[in-house]
Amino acid sequence: MGGKTAPKDPESRRSFFYVMRDKEIFGSVQPDGRNIQFIYEDMGRLVNSAQVTGNITDEGMLALLRDTDGFRRLVHSIGVSVETEDPSQRIGFVFQMYGKEDRLGGGTQICASLLGDGAEVRLKLEEQKWSDDDQEPGQILFLFDQPELLAVANVRFYLNDGYQAPEAEEEGEIAFDSEAYRNMIRRSLMSMGDTTRVRRAIGRARAGEEVTIAYIGGSITQGAGATPINSECYAYKSYRSFAERFGQVGSVRFVKAGVGGTPSELGMIRFERDVLRYGRETPDVVVVEFAVNDEGDETKGNCYESLVRKILMLPNRPAVLLLFSVFADDWNLQDRLKVVGERYRLPMVSVLDAVTPQFRLKPENGRILSKNQFFYDMFHPTNAGHTVMADCLTYFFERAAEDGNEGEEFLYKGLPEPVIGADFEQVRLLDRKEMPEGAVVSCGSFCQTDDDLQAVEMDAALSLTPQFPNNWMYDGAKEEGGEPFVLELVCKALVLVFKDSGEVKAGRAEVFVDGAKKLTADPLVNGWIHCNPVILIQEKEARRHEIRIRMVPGEEKKEFTILGFGYV
Repeated sequence: MGGKTAPKDPESRRSFFYVMRDKEIFGSVQPDGRNIQFIYEDMGRLVNSAQVTGNITDEGMLALLRDTDGFRRLVHSIGVSVETEDPSQRIGFVFQMYGKEDRLGGGTQICASLLGDGAEVRLKLEEQKWSDDDQEPGQILFLFDQPELLAVANVRFYLNDGYQAPEAEEEGEIAFDSEAYRNMIRRSLMSMGDTTRVRRAIGRARAGEEVTIAYIGGSITQGAGATPINSECYAYKSYRSFAERFGQVGSVRFVKAGVGGTPSELGMIRFERDVLRYGRETPDVVVVEFAVNDEGDETKGNCYESLVRKILMLPNRPAVLLLFSVFADDWNLQDRLKVVGERYRLPMVSVLDAVTPQFRLKPENGRILSKNQFFYDMFHPTNAGHTVMADCLTYFFERAAEDGNEGEEFLYKGLPEPVIGADFEQVRLLDRKEMPEGAVVSCGSFCQTDDDLQAVEMDAALSLTPQFPNNWMYDGAKEEGGEPFVLELVCKALVLVFKDSGEVKAGRAEVFVDGAKKLTADPLVNGWIHCNPVILIQEKEARRHEIRIRMVPGEEKKEFTILGFGYV
């Protein structure tokens, strides 16, 4: 005789998908003293997380993740777990909505306190108090009581009735020592180029001489997605690999100059400051990584080629290696930029060529690693992804050392004509500290100095270095009258660098060149603190110009920061 059976828990059967799966997190120390791992989910990142990590293909479900109203229709609850070496360690979790009016401060925050024992905590959306200002899912934060703690996190979205997610796909260990992995790495080598300069650097390292490897690029070069960012990023790993293979103790130096969200349009301006350190560094090898950042380059390659030529023309004749990283949608700009490498016979390494063909395979058909294993988010690699990138560079260095080409290097004879353009190859930074002879600045009401700046981890440091600290800031809370900033100088090209911001107190500024309005600089377009370069002048001959910047009428009570200029 059968008795009654216990009712099944409907929540345990609820369909779900991952947006973070076995991802490393790290308590990076912030300027305010907190220890935080940020995972940004705006600008289509949450949709991509659902696709890459959750295997969601239903366009209707993906569309719902683009704003808060759709998110609440789709998601029943959020399941989150963290695992630390000490299971009693507590870590805070926040899923933050961005606001319509107050982007960073006006949205709902879904919070939990977690133990590092791997146990999942379920947060039901119906139990949250929602803000009227909610616009879109914005970011995930993990908050650590102690600095520089490592953990592994999982975040799952449990779905409301009527929605179904596919089963989570099994992922095996990555066989880094397999022949299939080595074959994948070999695919990355697009071109050996002229290896004379690289072989010279390798020879000097083997002889125990001091050799410097420098890396300049965007957030991937900064190390985004790597935890910890300083030692797990591709730049540091490939530098260590070079030093261990070719160098002697202490003979190989490391310079890392990656700045998130910025193209070569900014890289060329900060090269002397961030790579050469105003003459204190003379790199022997420079890796240039802007293949996923340069969609925002107004010149479509002129700035990139200008940076490459700037490096090649240095007196110590460093080697230049072009690195083409990749986004989770299998995209980069290598087809646009490779002509620069071909023109100057430069080594070129493509992470896209290495990893994307095998992403399309099933594990049983030869896939080495999944997109979830390679990508931390839609833009940045995981620790494993950074390892792959470093191995691609190491493969080139090994090939160059073993069978690089011989003979006279054609670059000694002078650079050929540019293939895209080189209008900015002599560009230099202009700010409060670096002022060219003959330039005249009247600060007007832009007389404050902004210290709330984009900051990045340089070289092997975990500490943050503020970008463009010698700036001119307009602060409407301190200034009256709204007098314009005026710059007069002789130049043939000029780039304005201003601060982007997600703060409601940020205002717009009008920019005039020789009395004519050139543009309105809006720091709220991108919605986060970073450095935004825009071209004001690009002419064939140098002449004297006047640049005038003032707040948009009606926004005199707000703030705007001129970070600096690049001039030729």
